[in-house]
Amino acid sequence: MPVDRLLPSDESRELIALTCDIADKVLDPIVDEHERDEKYPEGVFAQLGQAGLLSLPQPEEWGGGGQTYEVYLQVLEEIAARWAAVAVAVSVHSLSSHPLLAYGTDEQKQRWLPGMLSGSQIGAYSLSEPQAGSDAAALRCSATRSGDGYVLNGSKAWITHGGKADFYTLFARTGEGSRGVSCFLVPGNLDGLTFGKPEEKMGLHAVPTTSAFYDNALLNADRLIGSEGQGLSIAFSALDSGRLGIAAVAVGIAQAALNEAVRYANERTTFGRKIIDHQGLGFLLADMAAAVVSARATYLDAARRRDAGLTYSTHASVAKLIATDAAMKVTTDAVQVFGGAGYTRDYRVERFMREAKITQIFEGTNQIQRMVIARAMG
Repeated sequence: MPVDRLLPSDESRELIALTCDIADKVLDPIVDEHERDEKYPEGVFAQLGQAGLLSLPQPEEWGGGGQTYEVYLQVLEEIAARWAAVAVAVSVHSLSSHPLLAYGTDEQKQRWLPGMLSGSQIGAYSLSEPQAGSDAAALRCSATRSGDGYVLNGSKAWITHGGKADFYTLFARTGEGSRGVSCFLVPGNLDGLTFGKPEEKMGLHAVPTTSAFYDNALLNADRLIGSEGQGLSIAFSALDSGRLGIAAVAVGIAQAALNEAVRYANERTTFGRKIIDHQGLGFLLADMAAAVVSARATYLDAARRRDAGLTYSTHASVAKLIATDAAMKVTTDAVQVFGGAGYTRDYRVERFMREAKITQIFEGTNQIQRMVIARAMG
């Protein structure tokens, strides 16, 4: 069921159409097999990169697509409606590129951005640690000055694309307290960097999530992004955009679940009528549709504020909270529409429900989003 989108230009309409075409032809035919077998989608990110879909919100002067966040997020939603794991990885790639774009020197950008934005490389974001998730200031992974570089020691956790990414945007401790964290661009093949076995997750099986371990890994000093001690402000500025990405992914999952539920309700009959014609189920589907439309509106509102240069941090938290809670509710109700069949792997709705759950957790749990929103009112 295509979404009736209000888009700002003919170019953006063509971009959404291109995305849907690629998603339908490249992603949709293989998603079930790859998720079931926990098989990495080799070549998929290169295809998305070649189509320009990995660098849409980045400036054209550096090889990006120059698209507004309003348009980029709707592209991300369409990808998520076919394959949530791939959409999350695309969002994380954009998140990982943000620090270099926003805080890097011109020399750093000229050196590393072409690979990031061409699609020839995929990035990962390395902030969380086993004891430092939502409390990023508690991180312990260290970067100690040594000659012309830094020696990295410690561990990182919950890295989307861990072990597969070409570069890692790393936040490590260079001093004490909240102003003692710095941002680094780490190549994926750095000596002294190793990865744990992929986490055995509830969903998003095709793209690995791992821990990373730094053991006296020597990193050149020119890979410091921004200045020493600026790391947390860089991390949090990137996370505002990342939360919008997850909100769009959540809406894509919810839309896919709604589409499956509506299709099934129009095919399945009980007591001589299509089940959608039973008022109780019809009202349930109506509430699901209202939740999807409302969630989409919240992320679009935040994106438009971002595009206009207005403050949007609180709005990003609102969008992340509303969209991901809606996705959990809509996917759960979609399973209910299918009845016992929805609890089997014969239908995609059980996968959508598993995938929706993580959107309430990463890029800051929804409890953290409520704290952000509450503090903004103080």
